[in-house]
Amino acid sequence: MPRINFQQQLVALKDKLLAMAALSQQALSLALEAYLTGDLALCDHVKTLEAAINAAERDVDEMAYDLLAKEQPMAIDLRFILSVIKINGDLERIGDQATNIAQRTKSLKEVPQIELPIDIPDMGEKVGVMIRSAIQSLLEADARMAEEVLAMDDEIDEMNRLVQADLVEMMQRQPETSTQALNAIIVSRNLERSADHATNIAEDVIFWVRGSDVRHKFSLTQAD
Repeated sequence: MPRINFQQQLVALKDKLLAMAALSQQALSLALEAYLTGDLALCDHVKTLEAAINAAERDVDEMAYDLLAKEQPMAIDLRFILSVIKINGDLERIGDQATNIAQRTKSLKEVPQIELPIDIPDMGEKVGVMIRSAIQSLLEADARMAEEVLAMDDEIDEMNRLVQADLVEMMQRQPETSTQALNAIIVSRNLERSADHATNIAEDVIFWVRGSDVRHKFSLTQAD
């Protein structure tokens, strides 16, 4: 009977983490929409979501640490709880990236919109796919899907590098565009960091399911 209760608690912990993941995804999506449309009301919504994400992070940590202390889990259950604690932190930081983008959007309120030689919507869509896939791999305990997330990260890194290079060149040629260009660089950087957090989540799913630590190994394999 106690073991059944423990498994129920693990399910509750996973459900709480998935609910937090939904908040983080929504915050990033709304922040990007706010930046692309200039809708400042969405920025306020992101701020509200940030508070909810922070509260959820505390709840998940408390649930996870209680399980570690009271149940002393072994093997795959221990790996699951340890992974939840790490994933929890990455989800909170995705919320932070969303807040940063919302703040950038607000700082552009009085600045004229201009066309930039970059594709932030495409980058945002790809990052969104990474995050959704990482969370889906957690939901389904699917290590192969998690590996697919790892493979996507290099493309986002390259997109961020090109954004920075193109916008620095633009600022040199047209200094009057510096405010818009610098904000776009920051938005791109926050999207790239969100992709890094999705990668971290995927790595933790692989650790939970397979018991293998793939941090830093996947990129080395790809480079060979």
